[in-house]
Amino acid sequence: MSISLGVGGSTIAIANFFVAIADGTIAPEERNIMGVTYWVLRVAMVIIALALITHYMLGYLDVTTPWFGTTQAVAAGLVTAVLYINAILMTYRVMPSTFGPAIQASSWYTLGILAALASIGFTQFSLLVFIICYITAFVFALSLVNGIMGWLKHTKA
Repeated sequence: MSISLGVGGSTIAIANFFVAIADGTIAPEERNIMGVTYWVLRVAMVIIALALITHYMLGYLDVTTPWFGTTQAVAAGLVTAVLYINAILMTYRVMPSTFGPAIQASSWYTLGILAALASIGFTQFSLLVFIICYITAFVFALSLVNGIMGWLKHTKA
């Protein structure tokens, strides 16, 4: 549930951001709408953290959970940590807008793909391959987000 909420919220957040900056300024109404979307993303992040903690605790307590101890569990924890760190850095305006939105988008979509893989039982894979794929997803998102932002600035001029 949390991943679906986060993927959808992240998609809407980026779309709203592009619409808001298209004219060069973010109007108060646009900022309010974006604020609601960010709250939805925060709720998704809290739920995903609680779900991961629950999974890890059940696995640690040796309750039957086939997901615990898999590379996918490590990957999900890693991506969730990146989501939290980036969100905090973006909130305090430490993370440049060149990178922040791309990190959030690539992280949420990566979690969505991990959830889809888990649903078909694909939970064992190389952590190195995962990290390479995650970096590739980030580079793609970075290129896409910054390409669209550049295009919007060019068409405005």
